Amino acid sequence: MTTIADTAGTLDTAGTLDRALALITAGYVFPERTAAIETAIRGHLAAGTYEGLAAPELCAAVTAHLQEACPDKHLRLLYEQEPQPMEEEPEELAEARFESMCVEANFGVQRVERLDGNLGYLDLRLIADPATAAGTFAAAMQLLARTEALILDLRKNIGGLPSGVALWCSYFFPDGETHLNDVYDRKTESTRQYWTSTHLPAPRYLDRPVYVLTSDSTFSGGEELAYNLQATKRATLVGETTRGGAHPTARISVTPHVTVTVPTARSINPVTGTNWEGVGVIPEISVPAGTALETAVEHALRRITAG
Repeated sequence: MTTIADTAGTLDTAGTLDRALALITAGYVFPERTAAIETAIRGHLAAGTYEGLAAPELCAAVTAHLQEACPDKHLRLLYEQEPQPMEEEPEELAEARFESMCVEANFGVQRVERLDGNLGYLDLRLIADPATAAGTFAAAMQLLARTEALILDLRKNIGGLPSGVALWCSYFFPDGETHLNDVYDRKTESTRQYWTSTHLPAPRYLDRPVYVLTSDSTFSGGEELAYNLQATKRATLVGETTRGGAHPTARISVTPHVTVTVPTARSINPVTGTNWEGVGVIPEISVPAGTALETAVEHALRRITAG
């Protein structure tokens, strides 16, 4: 039986890849693609591509080859400097860790401001769980309620929960009747629908322009928020094409220092019938991320002036 090394300095490459491939085959949301993934990685292993690589370099190389075989940016092998427990992390612990991160980040709300010309500006860095973050979401939207146009800055948004995306979207629609997104889960073979909320603790932002700023760092849940608002024609996107990660993902230890991330679900937008995986969310107004705010302000002011 293959023994997988448990130190940072040594690694049983073949054993590590055996386990990583087994986890991908068992859990990947597109099971029909796993044979090609396994063929590609085992081909590199047989050719000696990974020979002599230390764990960090091995993870980087395997990640590149995984994404060549299957262009899914959530499909990765990651090196962990600190040893990780080999037991599968209880869902409650993972949720608690994410919640702690959200609290430290003010539930993603980095900055709320009224710009010249009565433009609202919201810098949102992650998408928190509305069960605990709804009050912060509402406080931000209350401060922005009387502006004439809103700029939602997702250029540094790293993602989060679909339920949080749905609540943020709800502020830009008049009721609870807008179907935003579906998420199909392979393990349960079920699909969960996400709709706008009927009741909100702050005023809705209706009948006014919304601009969403994006960058090539905008990822996952941040991309979903941008994509939902674009697909429903509720916002104009300004900036760069996003990273292209649309699949909710499990993070599983392969060794104490190597983790595999396996997409186990996928988003299905009810308007487009697809998602942004591998291609990103493409803005209507394509400009460098560094000038996106200035560009959005110019467009918003012209639109307000034109009536």
